[in-house]
Amino acid sequence: MNEVTYEKILQARQRFEQAAELLGDGGEREPIYRSPCPYSQGLSQLTGTRCYIKLENLQATGSFKDRGALNKLLSLDESERRRGVIAASAGNHAQAVAYFATRLGIEATIFMPEGTPLIKRKRTATFGGRVVLFGSNLEEAFVAAQEERERRDLVFVHPFDDPEIVAGQGTLGLELIEQLPKLEAVIIPVGGGGLIAGVGLALKHHKPDLQVIGVEPEVVPSLTRALSAGHPVTVPPQPTIADGIRVRQVGKITLALAARVIDRVVTVAESDIAVAVLMLLEQEKTVTEGSAAAALAPLLTGQLPELKGKRTALVLSGGNIDVTMLARIIERGLVRDGRQMRLFVVIPDLPGALAALTTALGDLGANILQIYHDRSFAQAALGETFVELTLETRDREHVAQIESGLSERGYRLTGPEGLPARPGKNHP
Repeated sequence: MNEVTYEKILQARQRFEQAAELLGDGGEREPIYRSPCPYSQGLSQLTGTRCYIKLENLQATGSFKDRGALNKLLSLDESERRRGVIAASAGNHAQAVAYFATRLGIEATIFMPEGTPLIKRKRTATFGGRVVLFGSNLEEAFVAAQEERERRDLVFVHPFDDPEIVAGQGTLGLELIEQLPKLEAVIIPVGGGGLIAGVGLALKHHKPDLQVIGVEPEVVPSLTRALSAGHPVTVPPQPTIADGIRVRQVGKITLALAARVIDRVVTVAESDIAVAVLMLLEQEKTVTEGSAAAALAPLLTGQLPELKGKRTALVLSGGNIDVTMLARIIERGLVRDGRQMRLFVVIPDLPGALAALTTALGDLGANILQIYHDRSFAQAALGETFVELTLETRDREHVAQIESGLSERGYRLTGPEGLPARPGKNHP
């Protein structure tokens, strides 16, 4: 049967409990971690909600995907286990399938796009999966995996459009109800729809009035488009820092269920996701990937005013982020938040002019991170020189104060290469 029911979610939890002795880590931890959901004082103040964070980045493989993958694998009969399994994934689902298949003695083959972050590829192989890199995107890897499945008679483990996968993800909803009996709203990142469909079903069973809100990157609004059209729609491929939810088409099973249990879906900009990653690092000392931080983004941007004062849980769905990507996201978040800026200034080509500029910046409270002085190649007049600076600032108001303060002191602010300044060149 393709129907996902509340009873299937209860069955998934029962499977996890029964598998604990076989797969648990020596009694220290069960295979599916009952992830904590603490109250965040800092995020509550920032967003005006009573904010809780469900830390699924603490699962064994670093994401909520453990739940669906394990439930699917435990549902297989002996003949299916002997045949082996195959999956296509950009990372988190791949790791979860590889990890639990290996522990259950099942051979696992994982097709991943060639551009998959290195950390997710390496961890999938470390967990015991046979990794095959194929194609430039998940869709191409998915097609290749299906062809391999037919050739080798393997069991395909879909990343989201499978009743057992959805039911496994739904166990997160059971935990939320138990941890937060007075919960009023939950915000969930959306890719293929499996997480929000399963969690929404569990939550609505207990609290029909609870608000279930989905969040997508605005460059990949696959659920938004599908709900509008009434059927899955393939959206154009676009890069996003929320790579874990970069799914161009939601599933048929997940869409049918999501349409019943979701109250609202919002989309968020890339820069807002970057700021959310930064806020979670600073406020909660929690490392999340872009797809998980997307849950916080609409609260920071004021897109959900109806949640003011309400007990709201953010599902932080994963923490598997490449460190180089994390560094870039942090930098982008600092710029977006007004805590870093680039400044382009033309000054006289005279002794002491550069020292005077740096002194002025110090008086204005700016910390110079990088400085570039060019008198030869920039489009500055003879007798002038072009200076590009990267500054550490407090906030957007401080950025404006620095620009106005320099202008009042007679400095000429420009764009790159000494061209006339345009709005937005020195900061977002």
